[in-house]
Amino acid sequence: MSASPKPDEGCELCRTDGGEVLWQDEFLRVVLVDEPGFPGFSRVILADHFAEMTDLDGGQRQRLLEAVWHVERAMRATLAPAKINLASLGNQVPHLHWHIIPRWRDDSHFPASVWAAPRPSASGPGAGALAALGALVRYRAAIRAAFATDRGR
Repeated sequence: MSASPKPDEGCELCRTDGGEVLWQDEFLRVVLVDEPGFPGFSRVILADHFAEMTDLDGGQRQRLLEAVWHVERAMRATLAPAKINLASLGNQVPHLHWHIIPRWRDDSHFPASVWAAPRPSASGPGAGALAALGALVRYRAAIRAAFATDRGR
């Protein structure tokens, strides 16, 4: 693997966990984000301060994408969203991380991005998101099991 850059003290994802840590090792962590209306919204965050996918060598890239895959698989199995959005933006925080976002047809923003304005007719979490709130215990357990079984690889 290529040399890892040092943490950046000005970077929010270097200074903080970025959410409830569900699993971590020396390379990455999986966190559950407190995002009202989108239960299960998670991030896979690299431990070191890489800014872009092309900063990673092949092994690092494969580990990162396998982790994203494990999170998506656990999310589908436990939360049953209509769709899952994957995003790696980093415009505001240039520290490589992936958003894994469960979506329901009745969520406040569907079919637009979760960062768009909510639909005018939206009046709170829909039935899909409310059902997912009850499944978060199973989701947490599924994440831990997925990474424990094969150590995230």
